[in-house]
Amino acid sequence: MAKRRKGRAINGVLLLDKPYEMSSNHALQAVKRIYFAQKAGHTGALDPLATGMLPICLGEGTKFSQFLLDTDKTYQVTAKLGIRTTTSDADGDVVSEKEVTVSSEQLTLALDSFRGTTKQVPSMYSALKYQGKPLYKYAREGIEVPREARDITVFSLELLRFEHDEVELKIHVSKGTYIRTIVDDLGELLGCGAHVADLRRLAVGSYPIDKMVTLPQLEALLEQANADEITPSDVLDPLLLPMQSAVTGMPAVYIDDMSANFLRHGNPVQAYKAPSEGSVQVYVGEDEDDVNAEFIGVGIINEDGQVAPKRIVVV
Repeated sequence: MAKRRKGRAINGVLLLDKPYEMSSNHALQAVKRIYFAQKAGHTGALDPLATGMLPICLGEGTKFSQFLLDTDKTYQVTAKLGIRTTTSDADGDVVSEKEVTVSSEQLTLALDSFRGTTKQVPSMYSALKYQGKPLYKYAREGIEVPREARDITVFSLELLRFEHDEVELKIHVSKGTYIRTIVDDLGELLGCGAHVADLRRLAVGSYPIDKMVTLPQLEALLEQANADEITPSDVLDPLLLPMQSAVTGMPAVYIDDMSANFLRHGNPVQAYKAPSEGSVQVYVGEDEDDVNAEFIGVGIINEDGQVAPKRIVVV
């Protein structure tokens, strides 16, 4: 007999403002506890020293976390010039210290080289895996392993502040881009070295920054609900965004109940006005104007032009 899961079957996405010096996994577990959720997962870890937007997917929402992993991100970063570290952030050991004699013109020219599509070699202190083991574990053992340069795109890079040995930037990047590596490469290009002094993720895809909530806010709501003898879900659940928010921008198709039943059992179905290829959001309903349309997951267009199941919600 299967063991019954502890917690609520609550589905959705919470935009957590991850606090400083907390790991993404600890933040995830805190949210899972506050919501008393059966299942939860985050969508791309933030370093403990970084703060900002960490989407937490709850319940069936975890099925769509990969789509958020693959989306672009926006960061605000403060680079400290003159000091290079092993980890390219303030946590690492100092590798070198040099005098900073960088002019505004030199910085402008250097920053321009990072815009657009370039190649980036991932940091040894990243979570990428080599032979099944995260790179940072090799790095902690003093082992350097080969890493392939990958294509990244810096959609925009805005200089917010430059004061002697500090450079503050706002960067909008493609998936898999390491801001620490950009800062380290910038320091080497300027000839003085640099590391990340402060990093905050402002956005994941199109999620709005004003929808973020902090752990203290969630804890306060839970405490107040218990004090007032109110069901915590009444005040916590309205903070969740719908599961389909993780796939915003993906084309949508609409099917009837019978087709939905076929799809849920693993069978491809025909959908009116379906695109010729790629992934699609799938709704049970008339069309985009149907306010009662129900999101049931993500499908993919097969060779026959039908919608095949890819990530389907189980209810």
